Amino acid sequence: MSTTETRIGKYEGMFLFPQSASADLNGAMDSIKEMLSKGDATLHSLIKWDERRLAYDIEGNKRGVYFLARFTADTRKVKEIERDCRLSEKMLRALITRNDELTEEQMKNAEAAQRTADEAKLRGDESAPSEE
Repeated sequence: MSTTETRIGKYEGMFLFPQSASADLNGAMDSIKEMLSKGDATLHSLIKWDERRLAYDIEGNKRGVYFLARFTADTRKVKEIERDCRLSEKMLRALITRNDELTEEQMKNAEAAQRTADEAKLRGDESAPSEE
């Protein structure tokens, strides 16, 4: 194998944001998309996974919002993505693992992605001023 050959792997990333991110789901998701895009990754699905109480405080946060992303990327670029996540001021933690066993259907995770989009839209509408 030559050193210029590109090897693409399937990855799952779990991204943890402060609870305040639940008020701006689109902003948190845009942050993740930007980091993956910067690393030339192809995003297949991005969902809000859960809001939970943290086992211990992280940067003064007792609760957090988790996002799950499934993407493909050049195996050499993943370290850059992880570095950008560590340097992010918006994100508390990130864990990226390789998972080549994922099927195309699992990578897309369409139903969960639609639920996340619906929730982001609802939360966005709640913060908008009413038109009465």
